[in-house]
Amino acid sequence: MIHPYGFRVKIHPYEIDRGETMTTASTFGVRLRNMRMKSKLSLQELADKIGASKAHLWEMEQGKTKNPSLALLTELSRALGVPIKELVGESDATTDSDSPKLAPLFRDLRGLSDDQLDLIKTMTDKLRELQHGDHKPDS
Repeated sequence: MIHPYGFRVKIHPYEIDRGETMTTASTFGVRLRNMRMKSKLSLQELADKIGASKAHLWEMEQGKTKNPSLALLTELSRALGVPIKELVGESDATTDSDSPKLAPLFRDLRGLSDDQLDLIKTMTDKLRELQHGDHKPDS
């Protein structure tokens, strides 16, 4: 981030999002911490509400535990009053009518480079051509 006076400022990755663009804002741990703070809950209070340890919640917020169980996500969702899809960072681009395989695929695409995303796009286009019979054999 560039400070108004022209020098670079490094934003701590776990700072509460106040509308600034944060490079790590898309991580589960940062979202969890932001939602907990917005709910004005301490780590211990949230841990007590969901039946988990304070240490486990802290590890999730720090990104040390990356794949919480569905049961834990459900409890977090209820305690924080947010849908699970918001908690895990799914966009509205994936809807309930989409294939259940799409949401994890979208999550896997996050963080890829532009070149990698271009390759995925090319592969998707080729698969659609094959599906619709538009494929022209290479000469």
